[in-house]
Amino acid sequence: MNTPAEIKSCCASSYGNDAVALMLGESYHPGGLALTRRLAERLRLRSGQRVADIASGPGATARLLAADYDVTVDGVDLGQSTVERAGAVTAEAGLAEKVRFHLGDAERIPLLDNTFDAVVCECAFCTFPDKATAAAEFARLLRSGGRMGITDVTVAEGGLPGELRTVAAWVACIADARPLGEYAAILERAGLRVVHTEVHDEAIARMIDEIDARLRVLRMTASARLAEAGVEVEAVLRYAALAKRAVADGLIGYALLVAEKPADISEPEGASGR
Repeated sequence: MNTPAEIKSCCASSYGNDAVALMLGESYHPGGLALTRRLAERLRLRSGQRVADIASGPGATARLLAADYDVTVDGVDLGQSTVERAGAVTAEAGLAEKVRFHLGDAERIPLLDNTFDAVVCECAFCTFPDKATAAAEFARLLRSGGRMGITDVTVAEGGLPGELRTVAAWVACIADARPLGEYAAILERAGLRVVHTEVHDEAIARMIDEIDARLRVLRMTASARLAEAGVEVEAVLRYAALAKRAVADGLIGYALLVAEKPADISEPEGASGR
């Protein structure tokens, strides 16, 4: 059984791997930037607002929000190389004054209390071992009336078969995914009022197909690079097939969720400034 620290380290190192970029493309989550834009609209982002992007990965979401919605964004990610790469790409895009990245854990976010108009977390909440603490951190960051937006993998009430609850499944954002209602309940217990949900199961089905297709091409065109990165192609293809079957069977889905910090909420118990 892996510890929470080991799971976090595994996820951070895996998503900092160049091979992940090869397989996933620019956006590391189902629905890509189109779903990010839909989330931004549901968050009612306006020019001049401040946004925190938790588990910001390569920075695609942060850059899109800054460029398209004229907000300033603080991204937080657990991987040192990921933070450095995101910062470099952002500087090259001319967005360094509006977007900055920080090394940090979602369960202890290195940002100030009551500072942000919106917090986003795309396809990552399900990987956090202590979701209640992460949700309390989201609430801590938000100003009164601020909004929290999540897009993430969901699972059926009965859970997943054993082969989809391995360490590899944690990295693939599946192993500790929860039903949509459970995500909502976790946020509600942190003092955030859920105001909107949407189901986007087609997004995860499409992403699995895209990963499968990319990997088969890479197996022919960049096999040495995949091997150097430690990617076991056949194992990943088998896992993708299992995940695709689970989506078809209704065991795995994808959803968008927005919650709001009520104007009269007090700071969650145990939370403090950073």
